[in-house]
Amino acid sequence: MVFRRKKTATAVAHCNRGNALIKGNRRPLAQICAIRQSISKALVAYYQEYVDEASKKEIKDILIQYDPTLLVADPRRFEPKRFGGPGAGARYQKSY
Repeated sequence: MVFRRKKTATAVAHCNRGNALIKGNRRPLAQICAIRQSISKALVAYYQEYVDEASKKEIKDILIQYDPTLLVADPRRFEPKRFGGPGAGARYQKSY
């Protein structure tokens, strides 16, 4: 079982022998990045635990060659609103 995050989306992936069922948190397609990351991470963890280390490295290299963001978390998070403006970075206009 692997937990992955992409911004605020969280995905959980289970990788079991002989089970080809893929579930995406029973959520809409907006979390597809987190689902892809969690499935990739679960696949690498499965190869590390049940298969040899060389196969794990081979799978990891294939996934990184396909998409470098599959095994790396996205550090961007929500920035809270601050006083003096309508958002985190925007300020109210003034004319004087």
